[in-house]
Amino acid sequence: MTGFASVPEGFRSGFACFVGRPNAGKSTLTNALIGQKIAITSSRPQTTRHAIRGIVHRPDAQLVVVDTPGLHKPRTLLGSRLNDVVRETWAEVDVIGFCVPADQPVGRGDEFIVNELRSVAHRTPVLGVVTKTDKARPEQIAERLTQLSALMEFAEVVPCSAVNGFQVDVLADLLVARLPEGPPLYPDGELTDEPEETLVAELIREAALEGVRDELPHSIAVVIEEMAPREGRHPKAEPMLNIMANIYVERSSQKGIVIGKGGERLRQVGGDSRRQIEALLGTKVFLDLHVKIAKDWQRDPRQLRKLGF
Repeated sequence: MTGFASVPEGFRSGFACFVGRPNAGKSTLTNALIGQKIAITSSRPQTTRHAIRGIVHRPDAQLVVVDTPGLHKPRTLLGSRLNDVVRETWAEVDVIGFCVPADQPVGRGDEFIVNELRSVAHRTPVLGVVTKTDKARPEQIAERLTQLSALMEFAEVVPCSAVNGFQVDVLADLLVARLPEGPPLYPDGELTDEPEETLVAELIREAALEGVRDELPHSIAVVIEEMAPREGRHPKAEPMLNIMANIYVERSSQKGIVIGKGGERLRQVGGDSRRQIEALLGTKVFLDLHVKIAKDWQRDPRQLRKLGF
């Protein structure tokens, strides 16, 4: 099989997933382990909407990290479906990392998730992970480790920071140690199995989330309508990719917020996301964004299917 190097004896490969309440630092930690941005991040809760797979290549192992949406009490059909994604994911992985942020007390949301994790802990090892240690004082980190350890009996408990790299390698070693022995699952050098369209749509949504009002983030969805080489370019000109995308919101008032006065906000979203997309794809991009209304799409099964949920 092309792309696979010879595998040393004792090589391990398998899947790990991070779970936790919204905004627990799961996506940032996933990106730190992979060494490249594959999952979008935001200060807004419930940013992640898909189970994004990132691949860590090591001489002794291949670790496939699955970043999941934050498990939460759903208020919409979308929320219920995101929770289903989490439960389906942790039922299929080899090891689970349960994340709590060091700068916030362990609360009822964490207890709710741990109660659910107990149903799989007898067959799947669960690691307790205290994230965002760069944001907390030493006594806060110690308190969080104590609170976390009291929730359930974890296979290991480890503090780390995806921002400054503190103990990220230690966490990777602990995850790898619990993988089964076996050959690589993906060719060397592949960092994710997500389609480019999905990653591009996510980068646009990430840019659209920045600076919007609290009620808006959950209402934003992005669909790539076209992604193809731009035609009519001069033969000596650098190749360019044409991307047309629709940003969907639920109400006309939200459309105005995303577009901004005189289109200023939408231009900002376009510029910010285009730079990220060009870095991801390694090519120049012409990005054409349109904002459309899909009324109450989070609660409408037909519209959820149309938007990919």
